[in-house]
Amino acid sequence: MEAALYGPDGFYVRPAGPGPAGHFRTSVHASPLYAGAVARLLRWVDAELGHPAELDLVDVGAGRAELLTGVLAALPAEVAGRVRAWAVERAERPAGLDARIRWVPRPPEGARGLLFANEWLDNVPLEIAQDGRYVLVAPDGTESPGPVVDGADRAWLERWWPGSGRAEIGRPRDEAWAAAVRSLSQGLAVAVDYAHTRGARPPYGTLTGFRGGREVAPVPDGSCDVTAHVALDACAGEGAVLLPQREALALLGVSGARPPLATASSDPAGYVRALSRAGEAAELTARGGLGDFGWLVQPVGVRPWPAA
Repeated sequence: MEAALYGPDGFYVRPAGPGPAGHFRTSVHASPLYAGAVARLLRWVDAELGHPAELDLVDVGAGRAELLTGVLAALPAEVAGRVRAWAVERAERPAGLDARIRWVPRPPEGARGLLFANEWLDNVPLEIAQDGRYVLVAPDGTESPGPVVDGADRAWLERWWPGSGRAEIGRPRDEAWAAAVRSLSQGLAVAVDYAHTRGARPPYGTLTGFRGGREVAPVPDGSCDVTAHVALDACAGEGAVLLPQREALALLGVSGARPPLATASSDPAGYVRALSRAGEAAELTARGGLGDFGWLVQPVGVRPWPAA
């Protein structure tokens, strides 16, 4: 998985092509309403920190920095002028990117503000277990049984994914997320992803691939995304809040409610715009779709969000 995604000519590091947006659709790509919601969350953090002279916005797994670009555009000029925007990516910096966006391979140490990771953890490489043994995989995707799972991986399975069958050992995701949270000196760290919790682990796992907008077999040859859902409850630290995206976005003002029909005659153009926004909001919050994504919100030296 590491080689297929991040090795030489790996899926996420190859310089040519459309980038991840050409292969799958995330909330960031679905609507600018998502960036607007993140901008409102950043303003909440800004107020918690007392409106500092420098306010960090760290996007982990930034892709082509679409989210950072959208958030900067959605912020009031006074706030945007204080933001230090960090794109954390292993791929090369895209040409023509806003000069305000810093391009770095890992989160900056000591940031104060909002660290946001949209669909990053599902691409942190992990091991697969089947009936207590590691699963070995060939470059063409053929699987075979490997050694018995033991040590820290076995302990993780016993705590977070007990029982027989197929499981995805999320320990590397826990460690990656903990390191990202430690990089913050104060603020909020938010991970958004396909997710499941201990009481509802998928019995056959979730490992899959994406290429050209279609789900494909997870062949680890660099030709497709290789991804697995995230055990977000295992990642959560002390004081963390877990909630579905539909609830998080509702708290941030994203609503799929249709505009009043009366405005169709008094302001036809405004009605059409509002109707379009409602459709985009409905996609972001839909049950069975993006609305089911999990949000892990970890406070660092600030009040929890949303407030208990």
